[in-house]
Amino acid sequence: MQLPVFVLGLLACIVAHVSATALTYKLTPNEKACFYTATTKPSEKIAFYFAVQSGGSFDVDYEVTGPGGKIMLEGEKERQGDFVFTAQEVGEYKFCFNNEMSTFADKTVDFEIAVENEARVELPAKQGSDPNIHTALEESMFKLSGQLSTVTRNQKYFRTRENRNFSTVRSTEKRIVNFSLIQSGLVIAMGALQVFIVRFFFQGARKGYV
Repeated sequence: MQLPVFVLGLLACIVAHVSATALTYKLTPNEKACFYTATTKPSEKIAFYFAVQSGGSFDVDYEVTGPGGKIMLEGEKERQGDFVFTAQEVGEYKFCFNNEMSTFADKTVDFEIAVENEARVELPAKQGSDPNIHTALEESMFKLSGQLSTVTRNQKYFRTRENRNFSTVRSTEKRIVNFSLIQSGLVIAMGALQVFIVRFFFQGARKGYV
């Protein structure tokens, strides 16, 4: 009965060392939006993920700024990104999305900011227990944690692809409907023009006959 308790305790320690924020934000045209997170210890890991789900060409400009205005990451017209960097300085970090390049299209952006402290907590071992078992379990749990992170990233990637493909389908359907309406309007206009020409010819022939 001690093994499940140990596993749950180790999972609690892993979760306690990760602080994450996942949001969905809609950028309006010519808008620049910034979000903030702070580190309390030096050399903490910051994971930053974003993906443009809809709008325009599915791209956005981004910039990550550290304490003192130092630029950590930046990019232009990027569809998505997944970064992990070490926060050498303690303080506030700013994550900005810029849609100033767009004059009419809204952009929906999914993003996640996570502050990770990779220091492992040594759990108290029970007297008489084998420390090698604890070490093996710790390595297995941290390996599972890494695999779960990989699965989460893959889920985000497939969700982004699904949203983009669905947006492309809706755009294609809208174009087909618009093209069909234009085509129908042209057919009606062509028919009306032919009727007018035929009537004009017959009216002219009647006048010549009289």
